[in-house]
Amino acid sequence: MLTKQTQPEPVDSSSAQWSKSSAGLFNANASVSPSSPTARSLACLGATLKIEGKITSEEDLQIDGIVQGPISLQGRRLTVGRTAELNSEVTAGEVIVYGKVTGNLRARDRVEIKKDGSVVGDITTARISIEDGADFKGRIEIDRPKPQTDADSERVDIPVIAEII
Repeated sequence: MLTKQTQPEPVDSSSAQWSKSSAGLFNANASVSPSSPTARSLACLGATLKIEGKITSEEDLQIDGIVQGPISLQGRRLTVGRTAELNSEVTAGEVIVYGKVTGNLRARDRVEIKKDGSVVGDITTARISIEDGADFKGRIEIDRPKPQTDADSERVDIPVIAEII
């Protein structure tokens, strides 16, 4: 099993440094250096893995294998690698697609479909980027976060009881 030692933003799988780890197959976490504020924890599922079932995580995830089942990343980034094939309903903060996805994507922040990426399904996100050469078949819904006004943030609901004499 290989694990990335550090992962600066943005994720670029081709330039990462790798080292052997005996930590186990699903404990492929990147080390986060306290001196590097942009470093993020990243879990990786390799190209030879085939997973059937639900995936949930509170860290960024890069998938290079085959996944069938829902994926929920609690507002984190999902990177679908070039060799990945997903048949999944995806919920994440960001979704970046280099491989193939069949299923609906829901991203709080953004979805990017790269040059050789393919998505068949509906996308709901605040921002989207589809590069020339990418394949997409489905609907897009831009779901912008509702701006919070100062009046909303300062308003406090307090129950009031009045006695009329």
